[in-house]
Amino acid sequence: MNIQIYGTDKCFDTKKAQRYFKERSIKYQFIDLKKYGMSKGEYNAIKKALGMSLDELVNEKSKKYDASFIKYLASEQAKEEKLLENQELFKTPIVRNGKKATLGYCPEEWKKWENE
Repeated sequence: MNIQIYGTDKCFDTKKAQRYFKERSIKYQFIDLKKYGMSKGEYNAIKKALGMSLDELVNEKSKKYDASFIKYLASEQAKEEKLLENQELFKTPIVRNGKKATLGYCPEEWKKWENE
């Protein structure tokens, strides 16, 4: 397993995801979206793996959501650019295992990955 956890230090579900893998002695790489973010290529791969629309990836409860005005942008491309500029707008955690990914705290899915 090649686990990557995208999230922020202050996100409770991100901490729970880290604890899940740590308790099972599964190595993972934590990518802090505030410090490092994700590249456009990583974003596209994750979006494809999740099979979700852009709007499903955006955390509308984020403190920066209203300030970003992302909901008022007309084109999908403009929204993606705004999301990649302000990566704190992502719902977290995003847990990636190769070509598979989950959004949020999903221990049932991660358990399936362990059994593969």
